[in-house]
Amino acid sequence: MLDTPSDSIWIVTDDTPQISTSNGVKSGTTTTRSWSEEPPKDTRKRVGDAVQVSTQKLEQEMTHFLQVVGRLFNRAEQQAKVNSGMQLDQIELSVEISGEGEVKLIGNGAKAGGKGAIKLTFKRQEPK
Repeated sequence: MLDTPSDSIWIVTDDTPQISTSNGVKSGTTTTRSWSEEPPKDTRKRVGDAVQVSTQKLEQEMTHFLQVVGRLFNRAEQQAKVNSGMQLDQIELSVEISGEGEVKLIGNGAKAGGKGAIKLTFKRQEPK
């Protein structure tokens, strides 16, 4: 059984470990090192295909994602009302969470089935 602190969760992923370089750019496995350079270490806690991610990081990423998506669809709905009198009733999105805790929207054409996408469905709130 994996030991999990209360402020983190394990995410099973098939991501290539991302390595931060000295200039802040993330990359996969590098092959441009000279023979004398030590490879950068992946400091994330990892067991097999599972990576431990901070719940605070996940909360921040999900909050940011939902804020951006909310703004996007608010504008789309406003335009739809102005142009056609239609109303947005429901939104269904598929997202994935990377081994670094990033929340990513899965676009059209992506094969989400094998990647364990999370389906988020938002419905219009009924007036009370």
